[in-house]
Amino acid sequence: MAIDLRSLTITSWCEQLASGEARAIDLVAAYQVEITRRNGELNAYLEVFDDARAAAEESDRWVAAGKAPRPLEGVPLAIKDNILIEGEICSAASKMLASYRATYSATVINRLRQAGAIILGRTNMDEFAMGSSTENSAFGPTRHPNDPTRVPGGSSGGTAAAVAAHLALAGLGSDTAGSVRQPASFCGLVGLKPTYGAVSRFGLIAMASSLDQIGPITKTVADAEIIFSVIRGRDDLDATTVEYPRPQEPLPVVADLRLGVPENLISDRVSEAVKQNFDQALEVWRALGVKVVPINLPRLVDALAAYYIISPAEVSSNLARFDGMRYADRVTAPTLLEEYERTRGEGFGQEVRRRIILGTYVLSSGYYDAYYRRALVARAFLTADFLDAFKQVDAVVMPTTPSTAFALGEKTISPLQMYLADIFTVPANIAGLPALTLPQGEDEQGLPCGFQFITPLFREDLLFYLGKQHANLSA
Repeated sequence: MAIDLRSLTITSWCEQLASGEARAIDLVAAYQVEITRRNGELNAYLEVFDDARAAAEESDRWVAAGKAPRPLEGVPLAIKDNILIEGEICSAASKMLASYRATYSATVINRLRQAGAIILGRTNMDEFAMGSSTENSAFGPTRHPNDPTRVPGGSSGGTAAAVAAHLALAGLGSDTAGSVRQPASFCGLVGLKPTYGAVSRFGLIAMASSLDQIGPITKTVADAEIIFSVIRGRDDLDATTVEYPRPQEPLPVVADLRLGVPENLISDRVSEAVKQNFDQALEVWRALGVKVVPINLPRLVDALAAYYIISPAEVSSNLARFDGMRYADRVTAPTLLEEYERTRGEGFGQEVRRRIILGTYVLSSGYYDAYYRRALVARAFLTADFLDAFKQVDAVVMPTTPSTAFALGEKTISPLQMYLADIFTVPANIAGLPALTLPQGEDEQGLPCGFQFITPLFREDLLFYLGKQHANLSA
């Protein structure tokens, strides 16, 4: 039977597979045809794996044997190129790791495969996850599926473009300042940033260890929930993970919901189209009896500044290992110092070098207290502000991005303008909170806008509940 990739979701696919209406091998073949047709233009995939068909045949044998389908049986996924897959190149879209083959798989990959998922390939990204447009890749930019003159967002832009262009059923990205949610918003998709510690980071090439989280990019909220249920939970190989707790509170009925809007951040920082679509969504919620109330998060405006001190500091530390001796392709030189300098100078791109230098500066003697320590204090205050807000509201809502997808090259000449693209997504990372984006209307050019929910720690159940309600309202 012909497979309609445009309307297919994980939920509908699993129903078809279980009923015998479809085969995983046919779905993988259909995606590979689309990848061949469109990837040259979009540059979403850096590599398509040869073993995807073999994995699909294994899924078909599993179902044919009468075994109950696993949660992600035969589901083809796109994986961001900073998540290790044993035996495959994992370059983090950098020249530094262009030939590095992973010697083990990330915990999330093992859990996906145990659930029956198929890995189609590795997707393009901003180098070492540093960027908001997927223009910083050493292997060329990824382009927006709806308009190739625009960016798909970043740093997980390759995964978002692959899912939006129907080159994968869903995918994984990593979110350090919004790098799952921002490209999901730009491409009209659902993106989940889980609670910090809910999903193992073992096998994720670290950018900023206290901020990074792996999360799914999907077509529907239900699909994001399925993937999250597979990858979440304690991992003995990652000490920051916890045994995912059972919800202690029942989900509220819709009429009892309270949504908080931090108007001090939103008022003058969004495009007219984003503001209009956001306000329309709030009016729909109000019509259902939901209380939409302004809340005061006084340190919210400091989140981005704190992030661009804390994150580069951790980048400086994490990327010190890439010196051509322990990791990375070495550039030979007459002396050891010159080898270090040339390897790192030629292996890292401009944005990575910029953040390493900034991070080294804020950690240096004489500047640590003035910058890094103050940023940690601001982080603590912002987290406390959110805790206070959740005493008054069930969730905080705001636009996902200040604008829709911008043109290729539009912000590359101004790093500050690029950094401002994360202004609404970074607070959840700073506070370690779960956040979900889903589509909310379009601008006058037909480009998607996003609507974002943020809930208390480990309340992904509430996120999914709100997301499904919102999707129904927007349908």
